Amino acid sequence: MAIRILIADDDPTIRLLLRRLLEGHPEWQVCDEAVNGADAIEKVQLFTPDLVILDLGMPVMNGIQAAHALSKAYPQLLMLLISVQEVSRQLAEAARSAGFRGAVTKNCGREILDAVAALLNNELFFRPESSTSFA
Repeated sequence: MAIRILIADDDPTIRLLLRRLLEGHPEWQVCDEAVNGADAIEKVQLFTPDLVILDLGMPVMNGIQAAHALSKAYPQLLMLLISVQEVSRQLAEAARSAGFRGAVTKNCGREILDAVAALLNNELFFRPESSTSFA
């Protein structure tokens, strides 16, 4: 059975790129997409994904705010934070306290894939920004 992943990002182009990237893995399936944190919370209730990828900077409710709510309601839910900004020590700490098990910059597709694989293996994945492009 495929690993079900929910993508939450306010940019439709990023969601499309992430979907293509993730669905290139034979055992992963994007079960749905959300446009902000509040939408992500609703979609988690509807689709019960195994893993949620949340963008840090979204309107209505950002990724950190959504993660706090999701980790209380679904403590076993795997969550990965993605951001355009560098994953600083402060951001990594804020992400951990919100319930994220990993945080990466969204400009590096390989790192996103590595992070998803690590989380699925019950590992943490907090890395600083990489200079590699999204492709």
